Amino acid sequence: QVNLVESGGGSAQPGGSLTLSCAASEFTACMGWFRQAPGKEREGVAVIDRDGRTRYDDPVQGRFTISKDDAKNILYLQMNSLKPEDTAMYYCAVDFTSCGHYGTYFDPETFIYWGHGTQVTVSS
Repeated sequence: QVNLVESGGGSAQPGGSLTLSCAASEFTACMGWFRQAPGKEREGVAVIDRDGRTRYDDPVQGRFTISKDDAKNILYLQMNSLKPEDTAMYYCAVDFTSCGHYGTYFDPETFIYWGHGTQVTVSS
């Protein structure tokens, strides 16, 4: 069992920034951030592996940065240039298999442990 607790969500104006944190009881082979907007399916945002290699989904490429602090077991998501369409519940998730092991990086079905989420709202 891996426990994950997200924090850092809140409200921001378009063009603004937020940083999400996820405190993990342990780090695993692949760790990621996902989001789910009302009425939509959960989608991948970014993943990072033990070696710090990262992948981003196209909508956030160049605006979001995933990182981790191995000493503290904290996963981060720095979100810049926020847009209203970034509004969603954001979740961190981990899995013991390597990122992309199943031929996809952002399929929620391939991640076994999840946090409870933190809400991000972007509006003017």
